[in-house]
Amino acid sequence: MSPELQPGLRHVQRIRVSESLTVPALSHAFASFDDMPAVFATALMVGFIEWACLEALRPYLDPGEHTVGTHIDVSHVAATPVGMMATAEVELIEIHGRKLRFKVSCRDELDLIGEGFHERFVIDGATFAARLAAKSAKTGNLDLPGAKPSVSAGLGKSG
Repeated sequence: MSPELQPGLRHVQRIRVSESLTVPALSHAFASFDDMPAVFATALMVGFIEWACLEALRPYLDPGEHTVGTHIDVSHVAATPVGMMATAEVELIEIHGRKLRFKVSCRDELDLIGEGFHERFVIDGATFAARLAAKSAKTGNLDLPGAKPSVSAGLGKSG
């Protein structure tokens, strides 16, 4: 992480709210969302905020470094319909070692739609990937590159 990264860093990100960013668009994962209003989904607003933070930090990360979200405290106070522009504004307010704290807000063309705080942690990508693969291997989950199946006691025995 560059020593030039300092509190006060600001970034603005914009996105047009499309059908794919609405609550019903999440029904592939959460069936009950399918009959909800077609407005900017809270989960995707949070993702939008994370994206803005990622873009703010990108020039300050060393090769192989990434950041991961570790805490989110954001209110979603107004609905945004399809077609409106949404704007995320983020400001880095604290740095404690590798922990980064942002003050965040989102607006649509008319209203404040969300605000709060978000924390990210700077990680080494290779170390993180190795830990994730090891964790995945403990459960036999082979969906991650490098994960190997584990053998559990009693596996393959019939009851």
